[in-house]
Amino acid sequence: MGGVKLTHPDRIVFAAQGATKLDIAEYMRDVASRMMPYLKNHPVSLVRCPSGVDGTCFYQKHHADSMPAAIGKTRIQEKDGDWADYIVLNSAEALISAAQIGALELHVWAAKTDRLDRPDRLVFDLDPDASVDFGAVKTAAQEIRDVLARANLQSFPLLTGGKGIHVVSPLERRADWATLKAAAKAVAEYMARGSPDRYVSVASKAKRKGKIYIDWLRNERGATAVCPYSLRARPGAPVATPLAWMELAYIDSAAQYNLSNIRQ
Repeated sequence: MGGVKLTHPDRIVFAAQGATKLDIAEYMRDVASRMMPYLKNHPVSLVRCPSGVDGTCFYQKHHADSMPAAIGKTRIQEKDGDWADYIVLNSAEALISAAQIGALELHVWAAKTDRLDRPDRLVFDLDPDASVDFGAVKTAAQEIRDVLARANLQSFPLLTGGKGIHVVSPLERRADWATLKAAAKAVAEYMARGSPDRYVSVASKAKRKGKIYIDWLRNERGATAVCPYSLRARPGAPVATPLAWMELAYIDSAAQYNLSNIRQ
């Protein structure tokens, strides 16, 4: 398919849907043009589930020589000073190749390979406690949208395919990571101060009971966030789905879209 040899195409990946490895590869091919604006030239980390979501899954950020030729790489200096090859997926062929090696989830850096010191997006991950209903998560996303708008930043909501929403703001590549992280922290703390009964800006599980954790820590060098249109390695084959703000009112769940209905 697409120049990629697909082995074991009939292997079941999502048992409840009967979705096979071939189905995943076809989805990757079909969604490539929509995914590329968010994915191309960004380092990517994979969640690989070679025997399906009910088997063992693992996280991989480094490129391996055993990977198909279409999966690219970029050399990055890590925190300890060592250099390593990271994964890059810059074509439909690369996405099909990712499906070939059992990759389901794609998580991207918020910077491109040509300027890793200048992030191109700001991400807030709204992570609700299990007791919080989805309507409250939507309200939180809209409130962050309004805060960003006052700073002349446009944004969009991204259904995570789990229980939360990411609020994503594309950026011109001007600020460095320290500036971005400080700004994200300031927004999260502003929200938590204004509505301490609804929001928390610290990761403590004990402090977020009945609240929504506004995770601002995605905004630092090396951190990743799920790529729009990526599958999630979870029952139901959910898809991380970007929306227009006007669409959010009609959404009932962060996992509303999945492999079966996303093309609609």
